[in-house]
Amino acid sequence: MRARSERLRELGIDARPDAELDVFARELAQRTGGCYAGVNFFLDADRQYFAGLYSAAQDITAHVGPPLLEEPVPGRVMPRDIDMGICPHVVKRRRALVLEDIRDFPRFAGNPVVDAIGVHSYLGAPLIDSTGVVLGTICVVDQDPRPWGREGLETIKAMAAELVERLEESANHRG
Repeated sequence: MRARSERLRELGIDARPDAELDVFARELAQRTGGCYAGVNFFLDADRQYFAGLYSAAQDITAHVGPPLLEEPVPGRVMPRDIDMGICPHVVKRRRALVLEDIRDFPRFAGNPVVDAIGVHSYLGAPLIDSTGVVLGTICVVDQDPRPWGREGLETIKAMAAELVERLEESANHRG
């Protein structure tokens, strides 16, 4: 946890919306066909922060409201508890996760986040930097079951690697 916090600080990532990451999330949603997409960093032991966020239902790029479960569309802050959301599982397993219909997976079907925004499919990949630290995830969800398939898996993995490279290059230019 300490290594992650230090690495995020080195990369200049903190709990604030990032317009470039919002654009990245939009591109992720467009490339995969999901209705929500996010760039999610695990800033501390208690919370996840979506520095990049996109919703097809409405433009929420400037939204910095209350936690996700208190509003009908995803917000930027969520508890990091393994039982809240699916991204904590992706971070823990350090591998991409494809859930074409969440209702087929008892572990996730009753998740409060799934119910709060009506998520039925999930596609996520960890953001693992060049030092081996898992910074967070990128993810895309849809309110309908979605056959992401091999193409979706390859897309999310490639975009995660691309984003990590961009984050590290940006930090190198600042530093």
